[in-house]
Amino acid sequence: MKKVGIAIAATLLLNATFTLFLFEGLKESLHSELSEQASNPKVRLASYEHGSPAINSKPSGSFYIPEDFVETANTVTQAVVNITVTSRSATEPSSGGSGVIVSPDGYIITNNHVIDGGGKVEVSLNNKRTYKAKVVGKDPYTDLALLKIEADGLQPLVYANSDNVQVGEWVLAVGNPFNLTSTVTAGIVSAKGRNINILQGMYSIESFIQTDAVVNPGNSGGALVNMKGELVGINAAIMSETGAYEGYSFAIPSNLVRKIMADLKEFGIAQRALLGVRIKDVDNEIAADFNLGNVEGVLVRTVDPGSGAEEAGLQMNDIIIGVNGTKTASVPALQEQIARFRPGDTVALDIIRNGRKIRKDDVTLRGMSEED
Repeated sequence: MKKVGIAIAATLLLNATFTLFLFEGLKESLHSELSEQASNPKVRLASYEHGSPAINSKPSGSFYIPEDFVETANTVTQAVVNITVTSRSATEPSSGGSGVIVSPDGYIITNNHVIDGGGKVEVSLNNKRTYKAKVVGKDPYTDLALLKIEADGLQPLVYANSDNVQVGEWVLAVGNPFNLTSTVTAGIVSAKGRNINILQGMYSIESFIQTDAVVNPGNSGGALVNMKGELVGINAAIMSETGAYEGYSFAIPSNLVRKIMADLKEFGIAQRALLGVRIKDVDNEIAADFNLGNVEGVLVRTVDPGSGAEEAGLQMNDIIIGVNGTKTASVPALQEQIARFRPGDTVALDIIRNGRKIRKDDVTLRGMSEED
């Protein structure tokens, strides 16, 4: 299989005055410098570089939290680790972030951008024990990576069902911002299925959980948990003018994380399933043209020859509204659902065709071809 290289380094023009800047060239090195335009907001990956400046900005707002989060915080901090990466040409730690223990025998989740391009990876537990870590596998399409340390009896986090996470729900973010270990912040889920165009390439998956829990450089790879202490997401990025938190943080949903981690553990690479369609979000114009009651769903623009979608009879101008009974109101939502499966798996699609709702059962998903 020929893998499509991903450079997490795109400049995104949202309008004439609102530009999002990313770290340049993260695939090559985490030493990349940020584009400096202080007047424009930026989306940033929430890892840090050695020698990062001290915190020099405050959150844009504050609020009173009436909950007691002590028990949840105590549990989660035991399962969140600090990661440092020493480049092959340096003796000092050159970058770092956070990670989450997901098995008692030492498997740890982090972001791909935390460890990509690095040399020696070292993991420090909450009890200050330090281990050398092996990179089991990484997936730039979802910005996830799996590490392994030689340890037993660790306290892992339990996965939550991220489909059940509700906007307005309390969450905690746990990580190591600015190398300040075991830091806990609280907020609410602000949105779901958010695409911020931080990952590049046609096969990248972005369906972030957006929160207002404080996340800063060094939080990348850390845990976003619900009040039960269950993992609902892996913190990955912030939107900021200064490089520090200003109100918007983004996490990879746990259902996608769990699938990618299983792939990396078993195969060393992610097993990416494809439906075989070119798609776009339903907007006001499309909803009017197709007489839809709601402005939601995903329009099929073309169907790839030889794909599972073609074999199942999907057609141009079909509107996909669900996968296996789960609503897919947008492209990120559909992509996330399909990304949870492996090539050869079958799914049921709910679609609207010529104003009628129909279901296509047993749609077989394919893998990426050598030409992809």
